[in-house]
Amino acid sequence: MNLPKTYLKYLLIAIGLIMLAPNSSHAGGFPVRPKRLLLSPSFSYFYADRGWDSLRRKTLFPQGGQFESLGFSLYAEYGLSRRFTLVALLPYVKNTYEDNTAKTVTMGFTDLEVGVRYYLANINYIYYFTIQGTFVQPLYNDLGLGYKQQGAEIKLAFAGSGKVLGKNYYFTLENGVRQYFGPQGPIQDRYTGSFGLTLDRKFRHQVSVSVGGFYSASSFTRFSPIQSANKNFAFNQASLTYGYTFNRRFSTFLSAGHFINGRNTGDGTTASVAFLYKPFR
Repeated sequence: MNLPKTYLKYLLIAIGLIMLAPNSSHAGGFPVRPKRLLLSPSFSYFYADRGWDSLRRKTLFPQGGQFESLGFSLYAEYGLSRRFTLVALLPYVKNTYEDNTAKTVTMGFTDLEVGVRYYLANINYIYYFTIQGTFVQPLYNDLGLGYKQQGAEIKLAFAGSGKVLGKNYYFTLENGVRQYFGPQGPIQDRYTGSFGLTLDRKFRHQVSVSVGGFYSASSFTRFSPIQSANKNFAFNQASLTYGYTFNRRFSTFLSAGHFINGRNTGDGTTASVAFLYKPFR
């Protein structure tokens, strides 16, 4: 069956959460030294004019529908000790769905995330294993911006670096399981893997490829006209990122991606720019 028209107006959760989650530029698997602060503001864009239904069949949105999402997020990480860091993510989105008959705009802050990351172990200070616990607090009343439910997440990460074919490489693997605490609150699995190469000896230019996905399951299995109440969906996405390091304090990253497959979500194209800033070392 086709995606319901009103459902498309609130195509947020499956899109916004992956776009506003910390991306590979945050180097989430690598340690932040004690009393050091890492800040990463980012801007993202998502566009879709078609989507997958519950049977993974892809069709155009009805009535010439188009969905756009503009997002801003601020990620911060502060080193409390050699093993513990404090992390936080504050996202803001503006979503627009427009077809031949109407236009709907929803905007505002979504879910504030605050957590603690613990560096479990390392191998020769090259490969790092971490675990992170995060608390999720909604900052809105409009159900068009999310579930309006508190939640918690446990995330494992593995990161490392080395040399291949004369180039320096790095990688990160992350998997997080999140539970929302509310009526039929979904349990979600978020996963991503990134591999990057530094292209020059001064470590200024780098490129990376990432593959990630999102799986959400709940006892609430039927469609809802409001996406935030439609708690069963899934998608996978591939992206390419170019990064440039200006100095030891400031870097920027440009990314472009596309959804590979999905269920109850849009078939979208993504673009983002992120900045990595270390105000003091």
